[in-house]
Amino acid sequence: MAICILLRHGRTRANADGTLAGWTPGVGLDETGLQQARRVGERLAETALAAVVSSPLQRCAETAAAVVAAQPADRVVARHTDDRLGEARYGAWTGRPLAELATEPLWRQVQDAPSQVTFPGHEEFEHEAMADMQARAVAAVQEWDARLEAEHGPGAVWGAVSHGDVIKAILAHTLATSLDDFQRIVVDPASLSIVHRTSARPFVLRMNDTGSDPVDLAGLVARIAAGASGDAEVGGGSGGLGRGEQSAGDVG
Repeated sequence: MAICILLRHGRTRANADGTLAGWTPGVGLDETGLQQARRVGERLAETALAAVVSSPLQRCAETAAAVVAAQPADRVVARHTDDRLGEARYGAWTGRPLAELATEPLWRQVQDAPSQVTFPGHEEFEHEAMADMQARAVAAVQEWDARLEAEHGPGAVWGAVSHGDVIKAILAHTLATSLDDFQRIVVDPASLSIVHRTSARPFVLRMNDTGSDPVDLAGLVARIAAGASGDAEVGGGSGGLGRGEQSAGDVG
């Protein structure tokens, strides 16, 4: 299947101020976030992206634009928007300080039993259950994986630009981890995580990577094109996959 790079948007003023932006319109990247987006775009410049699919919210659209702009001029990268990659619909929690939300009873449930949480309704902002948020986001990644593989062949690499809780929920599903444990996963602004689903199982290749090294998936792409089985390397293998290197064993 295709290889998905999950990219969280760069920092916003709401992030810096400790405000839950949610679907509040007009929340763009701050100066730090713009720099982060440019840097992660540079890291991905060596990776031939088939497409970049983004949450419709401004902060993700700006991050996606930076990633596409950093690709070589002769490389055509399709850009799409998918509401299913949008932020969790926090309803009445939208726009409120995190410090204030932390005093509410629901906060404890969000921390310890998110699979049971439905955010409170609001006349302006939609609300949803966290389990529904996970389901829509996972479905989006799976459908885009299949579509881009059909269009570009096995090993097509694409970017999904989304939000912290959404990416954490996707990673939890990929790791076969309960949504009630997804708060154990950390996804920082402008971090990238890489997942690759095979017929045997999904693989998580990176999580919360905020480094500076270029991302080169040529080795993995070559193995997929050669018909890698999707079996894991017993003993852990020789390493290097995801950095343009090849390995002797099978890997998804």
